[in-house]
Amino acid sequence: VFGVLSMIFWAITLIVSIKYMLLVLRADNDGEGGILALLALVLRQIPAAGPVRQAAVGAGLLGAAMFFGECVVTPAISVLSAAEGLQVVSPAFGPYVIPLTLIVLIALFVLQSRGTATVGRAFGPIMLVWFLAVGLLGLLQIVSHPQVLLALDPLYALRYAAAEPGKTFFALGAVFLALTGVEALYADIGHLGAHPVRAAWFWLVMPCLILNYFGQGALVLSDSKAAASPFFLLAPTGLQLPLVLLATAATVIASQAVISGAFSIASQAIKLGFLPRMQTDYTSETEAGQIYIPMVNFMLLVVVIVLVLGFGSSSNLAAAYGLAVASTIVVTTLGVSIIARFNWDWSPWRVLATFVPLLAIELMFVAANSAKIPNGGWFPIAFAVVLYVVFTTWKRGRSLVNRQLKKGGVELGPFLKSLSLYPPQRVEGTAVFMTLELGYVPHALLHNLKHNRVMHERVVFLTAISRTVPHVDPAYMTEIQDLGDGCYAVKVMLGFQDPFDVTFFLGVLTRYHDFELIPAETSFFLSRQAVVLGATSSMSSWRRRLFGWMLRNAQPASDFFRIPPNRAIEIGAQVVI
Repeated sequence: VFGVLSMIFWAITLIVSIKYMLLVLRADNDGEGGILALLALVLRQIPAAGPVRQAAVGAGLLGAAMFFGECVVTPAISVLSAAEGLQVVSPAFGPYVIPLTLIVLIALFVLQSRGTATVGRAFGPIMLVWFLAVGLLGLLQIVSHPQVLLALDPLYALRYAAAEPGKTFFALGAVFLALTGVEALYADIGHLGAHPVRAAWFWLVMPCLILNYFGQGALVLSDSKAAASPFFLLAPTGLQLPLVLLATAATVIASQAVISGAFSIASQAIKLGFLPRMQTDYTSETEAGQIYIPMVNFMLLVVVIVLVLGFGSSSNLAAAYGLAVASTIVVTTLGVSIIARFNWDWSPWRVLATFVPLLAIELMFVAANSAKIPNGGWFPIAFAVVLYVVFTTWKRGRSLVNRQLKKGGVELGPFLKSLSLYPPQRVEGTAVFMTLELGYVPHALLHNLKHNRVMHERVVFLTAISRTVPHVDPAYMTEIQDLGDGCYAVKVMLGFQDPFDVTFFLGVLTRYHDFELIPAETSFFLSRQAVVLGATSSMSSWRRRLFGWMLRNAQPASDFFRIPPNRAIEIGAQVVI
């Protein structure tokens, strides 16, 4: 008992308190956190294309995929384990555990559309009561058996490992469960801010957790039978049912953390070009990081329900839990070590002295959790692999489409000169042509001239570029070039947390360039590509079909850029890849 308690305490201290709270939260990308925000920071240190950059992107995407693997298991195991407390109160509740778990989970995912701030106002007081309650229950046992505090000495963990190396190896897989929410904590700083997270951890969460874990240890030392369910048996019989209800509420809120983190990571992936466009609702008028993505919410709910029904108990799910987030934690350590060396100007020796010991501990956790693969650990890994394939397929497919469009495109400069020689009919109004490449004529314009034989008085070629920073200063967000004869090239550079909203960045044009475009009085022309499989390609046919399916089901660009519905005109184009 002393050996395991010592491992829990020092794992929490080294990984959560020192690594994440003091180091990782410093590696924010203008206030945004999570593995993809970290990847964007790392890529700024590796500007040139090549194997090093490809390896960094691959590691970052794998870490993001593993994080989603955690996101599906966390709500299932958290709520299910809390509901199983009913069986401690009375075995008669056994048949109702799974139905109750499903009801709670469905209600949780339905609530997501209300937004982080709304949910947080309701959940905050519950979490305060929860941590104070679990801390107090642990403290009461520690007062009765204070010798358990001897386990704060790391020598107990080392002696246990030396005496029982085989048992220690498997115990590490269980000890790691005390750390599994830490990556969601990093992803959520865009919703909450780093300072409130640190304050809550050091002043409330960590002390109460340590008191509770050591209280459970004290209980087991006094009564070995309590090892069957030490947490719920901390409470007197009359308080066990209220503790179950409070635990259920708390695990719902813990699940909220990873769900919010999933929305943040998915939004970053969309704007960095690793996922197709999806409907994204901004649920706060003041905080850009508070978002809701209906498709991600629905997919998570489906997979979580499948896990609850498929595994049936939290002990079975525990075998599926740990490896995915342990792998993500390792990737985060590697990324932050690069940031420490180049952004924080740490010496190589300081980087090695800080991160090599942490990496060694985390790799032990990865190894210990790998033993779970045959018993269910394969599921989050398989889920992560599927997502990794989706990320890389979308990125590769978009690059092939852009290459083909550029290869068969018409350069804009010569095209405009030819129009001055053979001018088409000009009509009143402003037309905005959304384009991926400013130097080439948008396909929508070519088709419009071919079929309608007219051009508007004022023509704007607009391209929106996502930068690897969360926000771009509006003063430097837009560039405008007068191409002559009423034609203009406009480039908008947006951070991956800036709103991709034409009303927003056209307002920036008016403010900083005195170039007024009123969305309600402007026609927006967009091209919508359809993929046709070519005879030869650098991408396999099944991946091209997958990309084509994602392209067909992506949110229309008119919706993604929030163009007024009655002002958008989409023109289709086939692209052979």
